[in-house]
Amino acid sequence: MHIFLKNVLIITMLRKAVVAGSFYEDKKERLIEEIKQCFLKGPGEIPEVKKGRGRIKGIVAPHAGYIYSGYVAAYAYHAIATDGFPSKFIILGPNHHGYGSAVSIMTEGIWETPLGKVAIDKEAKKYWKGIIDNDEIAHRYEHSIEVQLPFLQFLSPEFTFIPICFGLQDYETAREVGEIIAGEKNAIIIASTDFSHVSFAKFPSKDDIKEYVEKKDKMAIEEILKIDGKGLIEKVEKNNITMCGYGGVVAMLEAVKRRGATRAKLLKYATSYDIEPGTYCVGYASIIIE
Repeated sequence: MHIFLKNVLIITMLRKAVVAGSFYEDKKERLIEEIKQCFLKGPGEIPEVKKGRGRIKGIVAPHAGYIYSGYVAAYAYHAIATDGFPSKFIILGPNHHGYGSAVSIMTEGIWETPLGKVAIDKEAKKYWKGIIDNDEIAHRYEHSIEVQLPFLQFLSPEFTFIPICFGLQDYETAREVGEIIAGEKNAIIIASTDFSHVSFAKFPSKDDIKEYVEKKDKMAIEEILKIDGKGLIEKVEKNNITMCGYGGVVAMLEAVKRRGATRAKLLKYATSYDIEPGTYCVGYASIIIE
């Protein structure tokens, strides 16, 4: 993307949407309607947006296709809208593809979705330190951060964001990232994750696999509700919980705890089987931390 400023050509990196048309609608009007339906099916209403920082410091939201998890994500975004929509977000997500550095931030550029363009916050470079590397490649094909943006754009076009992608998800890495981003008092931290991913092949019936996934996810959610990042890592590792974005969740918990968070609330939990029984079951949750 080229911008002319006082006859000087400035080249700005433009990241185009990579999962529009698969995870969510690729046309503006259809995507707006899709998100409206997520709010109506989930919290039951399209929220009125209250501008300015509220009590919410962090959220957990899913990143599957909107048909499966969009209505679950809508609970967290409804809460943000009604509590207070800030001008800045930090979005943490796992690196599903393995490209790029172990923990990667993009410090400049613009991301585009069917709802328009969103700029990376001008202060993002402050968080390029320690374990966090400045690496655009890690973000090039990753969907976990991208799928959060249309929900935010639907609520308001007036925000910037800071994307951080996790290849490593051990506690020390997540703790360090949490410490680095904890100083950002004006942003809500979004931890993008799905919960258990379990194949149907091992289970004789839908009820068995759904019960298994719910049991596993309950263990992880209990630690998140205690705002206990280390406890979450221990539960995930000890119980083989196939939660894809736990590193980002732990970093968020470590950061908001340092910012004085004392309360977490589960707004909605569901699985992909609630929408479409098939050969796989994935858990989703919307959680807010104040």
